[in-house]
Amino acid sequence: MTLHREGTSLIISTFVILATVVGLLFKFSDLAMLNYAIAILGFAFFIIIVQFFRIPSRIVQLSDTTVLSPADGRIVVIEQVEETEYFNDKRLLVSVFMSPFNVHANYTPCAGTISYYKYHAGLFLAAWLPKSSTENERTTTVIKRADGQEILFRQVAGALAKRIKTYTNTNDKVKQAQEFGFIKFGSRVDVYLPLDAKIKVTLEQTVRGRLTVLAELPLK
Repeated sequence: MTLHREGTSLIISTFVILATVVGLLFKFSDLAMLNYAIAILGFAFFIIIVQFFRIPSRIVQLSDTTVLSPADGRIVVIEQVEETEYFNDKRLLVSVFMSPFNVHANYTPCAGTISYYKYHAGLFLAAWLPKSSTENERTTTVIKRADGQEILFRQVAGALAKRIKTYTNTNDKVKQAQEFGFIKFGSRVDVYLPLDAKIKVTLEQTVRGRLTVLAELPLK
């Protein structure tokens, strides 16, 4: 396991602040029990911050016919919807909700070329709400596969997520399971699939980025 580069400054600053506070308490306060309690709580908080930016090692099975989960979390939506930003037609939507305790790196669900990318400023509603997909801060990315099929996926900020990072842009060639972004704290990723995709997950299922197969696609 490694730590994501997005967390470097926050981890260092948190450690310095907590170490300073605890050091001052033990130097100037005679309330030993309170000092130890605060020190333990501070250490627990630091561990929570560190684990948020963890990147576990995973052995990935790549395939031209599968769409992999772009994030860790749980499935909160599986439904047919009208996608109005890019396709302007009906698609199968699969949404992965990430709690603050999930790994928050995001990965490309399939290989291909980025045919569309756009950032949208917006609100910070709770990420599990349906309207967060169209009203929250978000990014939209479309990958065009070698067979011409396109998969749209959307990073959606949540009530706590105030920073979306995307590392790919239009015309970039990407591999399946390649890291393409990061969202700090609770959020979600929506994946829009063709109607003939065979969904391989169920509602409330826990999924892992780069490992769980969301759907299978027939080759064109």
